[in-house]
Amino acid sequence: MKDAILVLNAGSSSIKFSVFLAQERPSRQDLVCSGEYEGLGQRVHFTANDGARVSVGEEYLAEGTTHEDALAALFPWLEHSFRDLRLVAAGHRVVHGGSRFTTPVRIDAAVTAELRRLIPLAPLHQPHHLAAIDALSKLYPALPQIACFDTAFHHTQPEVAAAFALPRRLAKEGIRRYGFHGLSYEYIASILPEFLGPAAASGRVIVAHLGSGASMCAMHGGKSIATTMSFTALDGLPMSRRCGNLDPGVVLYLIQEKGMAAAEVSDLLYRASGLFGVSGISDDMRTLLASDDPAAKDAINLFVYRIARELGSLAAALGGIDALVFTAGIGEHAPEVRRRVCEDAAWIGVDLDERANANGGPRITRADSRVSAWVIPTDEDLMIARHAWTVVEKDTRPVPRARSGDGTA
Repeated sequence: MKDAILVLNAGSSSIKFSVFLAQERPSRQDLVCSGEYEGLGQRVHFTANDGARVSVGEEYLAEGTTHEDALAALFPWLEHSFRDLRLVAAGHRVVHGGSRFTTPVRIDAAVTAELRRLIPLAPLHQPHHLAAIDALSKLYPALPQIACFDTAFHHTQPEVAAAFALPRRLAKEGIRRYGFHGLSYEYIASILPEFLGPAAASGRVIVAHLGSGASMCAMHGGKSIATTMSFTALDGLPMSRRCGNLDPGVVLYLIQEKGMAAAEVSDLLYRASGLFGVSGISDDMRTLLASDDPAAKDAINLFVYRIARELGSLAAALGGIDALVFTAGIGEHAPEVRRRVCEDAAWIGVDLDERANANGGPRITRADSRVSAWVIPTDEDLMIARHAWTVVEKDTRPVPRARSGDGTA
């Protein structure tokens, strides 16, 4: 039997999963399978591929299938499809770890209670992560579960980068900039030396994680120095349906002058804004890029403009920039967006290679470009598998016995 680690990323209507062989530093070659239960609460579609991306499973589950139902179906499927595997841990992507959790942790009742307290800071994500954790605890109570946090990577930021100009009592209560997409940034930081070389990878690097959720991170020495998201995952760049950076006065205006309730404002900012709100067409960048509608072009223009603005801000936080990295869905697969961002960044020394960009890189700037730009695929699941293995291995490592006469008991 081979030990394996299950990675779970639970959303409101889906559970994405991956299975990696358990070893000291799992790699992409150790991926056994990955898949998704899509449409939870309705008619759920299950799909799965093996490590070579060949389909190994597909079916529809009953109407109204819940998170618990999906996980109850997943384990027998894994046992039947991969008889030589034994799951030794489950690693969860958890968006918000607050001020307390700066590293991955094994989940227990106290951890779960703290994660529940953080729900208001990540209302789109945290409840669904907890639903998967609770379901797995009920179904397989002996299986170790590890929480891996999207906020943890950013705890290396200096205090001035994390602070709001609010009364100190509020800062002491935890109202500060946290930052998100940390698992993605951590993975990119771990493989940067393979692309840039060790010296350049430890320099001033800005990573643009551009997907349905979008943010940017300034890194130096492979550590987070500043990032665009802050107290919640609502801040920073415009996203597929989230507004991004917004004057707080707009929220006050919507409540005081438009008579909107807090729940209505929340729905507007989290679900009806961003690319979808500006275009009125779609929240999918592929659809917008293919459209001739002026509103679609407005949404793309705003997205690119805000990236260019934040790029300048993060370069200032670093005192300059040596490399720019694009990752995640849009960053990896939308050469037009990369082209426009790089052209806007010519002033800081980015000299785009059009052909390399069209081909997807990995390097998309000319050899003599003062600032290099790259396309590097991210892998949050692999990062979670590595963390889960580390936590489980540490918990099961035997404690060395004291030598006779060394004064210890």
